[in-house]
Amino acid sequence: MSTTESLAAALADGPVVLDGGMSNQLAAAGHDLSDELWSARLLADEPEAVTAAHRAYFEAGADVAITASYQATFDGFARRGVGRERAAELLALSVERARTAAEGAPGARRPRWVAASVGPYGAMLADGSEYRGRYGLSVAELERFHRPRLEVLASAAPDVLALETIPDTDEAEALLRAVRGLGVPAWLSYSAAGGRTRAGQPLEDAFALAARADEVIAVGVNCCTPQDADHAVAVAARVTGKPVVVYPNSGERWDARARAWTGEPTFSASRVTGWRDAGARLIGGCCRVGPDAITSIARTLRGS
Repeated sequence: MSTTESLAAALADGPVVLDGGMSNQLAAAGHDLSDELWSARLLADEPEAVTAAHRAYFEAGADVAITASYQATFDGFARRGVGRERAAELLALSVERARTAAEGAPGARRPRWVAASVGPYGAMLADGSEYRGRYGLSVAELERFHRPRLEVLASAAPDVLALETIPDTDEAEALLRAVRGLGVPAWLSYSAAGGRTRAGQPLEDAFALAARADEVIAVGVNCCTPQDADHAVAVAARVTGKPVVVYPNSGERWDARARAWTGEPTFSASRVTGWRDAGARLIGGCCRVGPDAITSIARTLRGS
């Protein structure tokens, strides 16, 4: 079932379960994600695969689907020969596919929402720079890059815009400007390491940017290690007074040059009670966190 209840209102009642990694679910189903567009390629080539991935997470217990638009940008599509009109259609399709899964997945006893993913500028470059930031662009230039995509996604009527994996405060400031007046709430989620953004700014300063942004209903981190999430949740809650969003990766590390994951997973559903107690209200997983882990998170948070 879908819902007319706002996600912001639901957060006041308790934790909401996010989905897990879109890319690993698609890869597990046998889809090739080696293209620079990553999972966004399937919006054009195999949209039913995107719906199926969303459905798997809803069936696992997720309340929120994050769309396959993280790496979907006008510039990125243009490099593949996709024109602006078709690119806008694919962006809107990402929301439609998530909504279809929300309404069609069996076993719904709770409301379900759709979060339109807005990845950082570096995701479009497909060279790992989303984990470094500092692209050499001004805040105004970054705002001009993000605003057209945000307008298209907002017009597709998601429940929330997921401004995610943001590596530095310049890009966060640009995105906070770009979401003004769109009429859709947003969450702001940084990529972090060692108590700082990936670009090296203190998380206290990064989270503070969103403290007075009325459009932002939650602030936090994603695509970081679970250990970094432990620290970041408490900081975000203290600095902003807003609900916290947290969805770390498995704890393995991405080698951008080799385009492969290394190390051992450290993600465990047992961590989520600590995140909840520290102020997290949107809790899920990112890269390499699949449906089984989301089921464990849902059971932990719902006590069943």
